[in-house]
Amino acid sequence: MIFVDTNYFLRFLLKDNYDQHLEAKNLFLQGAAGTIKLTTSIIVIFEIYWVFKSYYEKDKTEIIEILKNLLSMDFIQINDKKIFITCLDIFSNSNLSLEDCYNLSFAKKNKTEQFKTFDAKLAKEFKKSSKNK
Repeated sequence: MIFVDTNYFLRFLLKDNYDQHLEAKNLFLQGAAGTIKLTTSIIVIFEIYWVFKSYYEKDKTEIIEILKNLLSMDFIQINDKKIFITCLDIFSNSNLSLEDCYNLSFAKKNKTEQFKTFDAKLAKEFKKSSKNK
């Protein structure tokens, strides 16, 4: 199993360093072919979001599309991938932060009955989603 860090994904996506882009692309091709096993963490996905938002100033819709494409790479094992996919669905339809959407998705997946927060928007979203069960 090979762990893939944020910068490998970024070089692959941005193509801003030719040699590193090719190295990352080859790694992903090997993973897609099943010759190697790849994994990464949700933290890496959050870091990719942060880089595209803060450094590259990409808009929300574009970042969501990038992240959904990454999460569709079935040859990369990511724990809680389904939670993050739900998170992106909530994020695309709300004004909550990505982190809040992830926590809301996590709470829903784990069937929590209450969500303790001082964030009124987040509490309202939890109540709304609880009614839609």
